[in-house]
Amino acid sequence: MANTSSAKKATRKIARRAAVNKNRRSRVRTYVRQVEEALAAGDKAAAVAAFKAAEPELMRAATKGVVHKNTASRKVSRLAQRVKTLSA
Repeated sequence: MANTSSAKKATRKIARRAAVNKNRRSRVRTYVRQVEEALAAGDKAAAVAAFKAAEPELMRAATKGVVHKNTASRKVSRLAQRVKTLSA
């Protein structure tokens, strides 16, 4: 248990940040899942629309430090590749 007032404050701050990060990570997963579902259904228009919504969300998460920049880029790249093969 934190003893000093600064340690108690730090604990509160960490809890707040964790909650925000959890929310952001959840949003990213939701957007990626929507792309995955559209790909599985074979719906090209829905897949492209979902991908266009998911890409900025992934990059925003990278900017905010929720996921690593390379991880976000890799996920975007792989989703784009799958969307492209669906349309071909």
